[in-house]
Amino acid sequence: MQLLPRAAAAQRSRADLIALAVAVAAIAAAAVAGFLLNRAGVPLYADAAPLFGYWLPHVGPGTPFAVLAAAAVIACGPAVAARLPWGRLLTAGYAAALLWTFSLAMIDGWQNGIAGRLTERPEYLHDVPRVTDIGAMLRVFTDRILDGQPDSWTVHVSGHPPGVLLCYVWLERIGLGGGAWAAIVSVLIGALAAVAVPVTVRALAGEAAARAVVPFVVLFPGAVWVGVSADGMFTGITATGVALLAIASTRRGPKADVAAVLAGVLLGFGLFLNYGLVLMLPFVCVVLLCTRGVRALLLAAVAVAGVVAVFALQGFWWLDGYHLVVQRYHQGDYAQRPYSYWVGGNIGALLISAGPLAAVAVRRAVLDRGAAAWLVLAAAVAVLAADISGLSKAEVERIWLPFAVWFAVGGALLPARHHRWWLAGQAVIALAVNHLIATNW
Repeated sequence: MQLLPRAAAAQRSRADLIALAVAVAAIAAAAVAGFLLNRAGVPLYADAAPLFGYWLPHVGPGTPFAVLAAAAVIACGPAVAARLPWGRLLTAGYAAALLWTFSLAMIDGWQNGIAGRLTERPEYLHDVPRVTDIGAMLRVFTDRILDGQPDSWTVHVSGHPPGVLLCYVWLERIGLGGGAWAAIVSVLIGALAAVAVPVTVRALAGEAAARAVVPFVVLFPGAVWVGVSADGMFTGITATGVALLAIASTRRGPKADVAAVLAGVLLGFGLFLNYGLVLMLPFVCVVLLCTRGVRALLLAAVAVAGVVAVFALQGFWWLDGYHLVVQRYHQGDYAQRPYSYWVGGNIGALLISAGPLAAVAVRRAVLDRGAAAWLVLAAAVAVLAADISGLSKAEVERIWLPFAVWFAVGGALLPARHHRWWLAGQAVIALAVNHLIATNW
């Protein structure tokens, strides 16, 4: 017997609450298990497991701004998203995402939250002064990946392809060197996801769905780590690449071809920011599945090949770097992190970074056949593949940002009357994390 519309909606709402309860239970289980394992001396290397950080309840100068930004988006976001002209909506969404991200970062203050974030650890900026010749750096990059050599790269430079180091070297070369500029530019690029995700949804699933997504991608809980980590920058770059591919696949003419090539350049460059960004492939497959845009895909593929060729001609071969990084990973202490905990703990961290919406989004996506649902499922496939690989043990709340932000598309699968409640849940989890935990990123 077919359910009446009201009864069916009530049943779906109950199922959403069950999915939420499962997500909360998964986070709680990961936290309790992490606490007990840390007490037992197991090398989790994460005092606030499943998050990488340590417990430190605090407030800061960004607190009132973060709370007000969240309240404004919760109260007005859905209505504004429904009525504002599309171009102005994207501009407003980008500005709101910047405000949200910078406010969260400023909870830790200017130095600890922004200016010192990329300099307080031996990260990418540590090796920028070592690059006096970009061509020479690329030629010897793989020679310096393994540890135990006098000229080895620092952990994060060696753990990534040379693209991310290049980005910060280029910033330094144009006069924007130092931690503050690196952080600001990283956030400015990272916040582009608040534009790119809705643009992709509009191209594939229509404007109504895209408008519903905007408040959710603005209040993305992962903004805690977008401000500030290089992974936030990776998120903005790859999301923009997917958006351009979606535009190119749904249009015709020279402008569409240019968009396809630019999409390939960005997604190709993404491969040289993080080896794991090869897992953006499911999103490319969704675009092809929904649009049959073979021409755009071929042009983008040629552009990707061009980026790979440029790096190869300069002396860096992606596969060589990847195999050496796997060896370097097993040279470090963090390789001792137990897979048996982190295979589940990673999911707990993801459910914090993507927010409780992620569990409900996946549940609804499994039953939905629309393009928005396929984008959510692509995110799920990417994180599951990364999780099973065993090369992501902890810190995935930032490492998986390029995938996690796409769970915000789940906002388009929810009833409009529930949007404010789910937005509140997304905001609360971000505010709680940044006020209770000193995140290492």
